[in-house]
Amino acid sequence: MSDVIKLRNGLDIRLKGKAETVYGQASEPELYAIKPTDFWGLKPKMAVKEGDAVQAGDVLFFDKQSPEIKFVSPVSGEVSAIVRGARRAIQAVVVKASAAPAPVEVGKLDVASASREQIIEKLLATGAWTYFRQRPYNVIANPAADHKAVFISTFDTAPLAPDYDHIIRGNEQAFQDGVNVLAKIAPVFVGTSAKAASKAFSNVKNATVTAFAGKHPAGCVGVQINRVQPINAGETVLTIQPQEVVAIGKIFAEGKLDFARVIVLDGSEVRKPAYYRTTLGAQLSNILSGNINEDNTRIISGNVLTGTKVQKDGFLGYYDSQVTVIPEGNKPEFFGWITPSLNKFSASRTLFSWLMPNKEFTLDTNTHGEPRAIVVSGEMEAVMPMDIYPEHLIKAILAKDIDKMIELGIYEVVEEDMALCEFVSTSKLPVQKILRNGLALMMEEVG
Repeated sequence: MSDVIKLRNGLDIRLKGKAETVYGQASEPELYAIKPTDFWGLKPKMAVKEGDAVQAGDVLFFDKQSPEIKFVSPVSGEVSAIVRGARRAIQAVVVKASAAPAPVEVGKLDVASASREQIIEKLLATGAWTYFRQRPYNVIANPAADHKAVFISTFDTAPLAPDYDHIIRGNEQAFQDGVNVLAKIAPVFVGTSAKAASKAFSNVKNATVTAFAGKHPAGCVGVQINRVQPINAGETVLTIQPQEVVAIGKIFAEGKLDFARVIVLDGSEVRKPAYYRTTLGAQLSNILSGNINEDNTRIISGNVLTGTKVQKDGFLGYYDSQVTVIPEGNKPEFFGWITPSLNKFSASRTLFSWLMPNKEFTLDTNTHGEPRAIVVSGEMEAVMPMDIYPEHLIKAILAKDIDKMIELGIYEVVEEDMALCEFVSTSKLPVQKILRNGLALMMEEVG
């Protein structure tokens, strides 16, 4: 490891309920779901109907605009439900498992002798191409594009985030095999934590390794792209997570399509925070049952800044390696946020809790205020380690000024990169929602 990039701006939100690196025990659930809502901009076309029998690896639906991009079942069983929402939009395809989840034989492919086209064809055929997301926009990657690079962030700095060193332990060779595959598609860049000592990540071959030091969002892949290979107009970059790299490595080196995943269950409302071995798209009820405080709590698939609210019988998000449980913030509070307390977290020095830098907090979902006019104060810039003015960018998006949006760096960011801006904003604006609306406008007008 040769380079260390130190980031000054950012913010670590210290929450109670962090999991130790131990595994909890939970039986495999009966139901699994792949949710089209996890893929922004996707227009799904069903390949099955309710009652159909499917095998693990069979296609459930595909992208109308790019039929070669397929979404496959993680288990063998029966399609028990196709959940639809407004205007009959598909929300989830639920499969009832008839057997325990197991890897599927798909045949090996020698990476060294295979062409780039053969690699991509194999990934498309197995459904593994959906593990890639493309910047700008953070959408399912275009397999026909000539991508500038592939980025892997091997650490996460979000609140209560999982430890990927622990998750990957035992799959170091599969991770290297996966990187070898990615290197045939585009140059690979691996972002590691300067604090970590994992040889699986820091000594990986066929990739450029860069270490990052700093507060959240140092672990966000968008921040790493910005510092290593910034995206210019007309360029695209692929991003992928470590567990998906392992899954791809197993496809090519072992000839097995493996949907096994490790997730962390944590948060102040979890009785015994721990890591769990599960399967892609698994129903969460078996992991949550008897292990959380169910009185007025919120269950989040993902982290508290960017995750999705789910019910106890909900399903794991496609790209999530974390489930967080925190208190719901719907109880009235005397004098509101201004009440003096050492148990309240503040990004500024408004509260005395700043005197205890290592204190962990139990925070709920209350925003402690309502949306109001944007005040350009510099508070967002203080947590943004990219050369972007977030407050001005948000104003440009609200004004639908495309030229100004491009000048201010909208190609560089997605929701997770600006989640802290939403957290610290005294204007209480839904920054992530505004940004996604701006990205949607960019795709419609610019492409």
